[in-house]
Amino acid sequence: MPVELTRTEEFALITLNRPEALNALSFSVVEEIDAAITQAVATDARAILFTGAGDRAFCAGADISELQSLPPHGFREQLRRGQAVLARLSELPIPSFAVVNGLALGGGMELALACTFRVAAPKAKLGLPEIKLGAVPGYGGTQRLPRLVGLGRALDIAMSGRFVDADEALAIGLVNRVISEGDLMEGSKEFARQFTGFGLPSLRLLRDSVMRATDLPIAEGLKMEAELSALSFSTDDAKEGTSAFLEKRPPQFKDR
Repeated sequence: MPVELTRTEEFALITLNRPEALNALSFSVVEEIDAAITQAVATDARAILFTGAGDRAFCAGADISELQSLPPHGFREQLRRGQAVLARLSELPIPSFAVVNGLALGGGMELALACTFRVAAPKAKLGLPEIKLGAVPGYGGTQRLPRLVGLGRALDIAMSGRFVDADEALAIGLVNRVISEGDLMEGSKEFARQFTGFGLPSLRLLRDSVMRATDLPIAEGLKMEAELSALSFSTDDAKEGTSAFLEKRPPQFKDR
């Protein structure tokens, strides 16, 4: 299967399984990713981990052979479909983690950018090399990258088409962690557990509030923050969290 969904402890693991093609994103693979996300969210998984099969690539981008066969209107429809799938990923009720075990280029980097967090191996390289094909990224890279690393760095990376190594990616905030020792997947799960022990409703509200910070004027952002904070304090988890604090005990969140 080009996309495999498995369970590893409390996590849903989605693996792009086309190592012979460096786990490239064909149009059918995008649809399988969408289906895997649907199945993962329907379980009691605390988070989704994405990775690529083999030891060379997370995902090396689009399947170039497919791109040449589409007329402009069909290409635009496929791009919008890919954007919709990655937008859905970015808005899930549970956090997502890209476990970048090698090359994450073009659509592969755009997949990683749509995840809540990115964890990388020391050998990882990320980039948007579409300019080298005379093209422009189409799965959200030009929009998510500047929001993550700033306009100047995003222009540098996208307009040069260069690859960013793991150390630079960490320094500019493109990835959240580089796992330099031990097993990458185990290190990624350990990183993910910093977040997944909290109540999922509050995690989602907090993520949404922070993500909107780049889109709204400060006055509107503060108003939205107040609304989301008030909503969070109406949950059972907030009642449990505040009671646990006053009673000096660990909270037992129930995701409601």
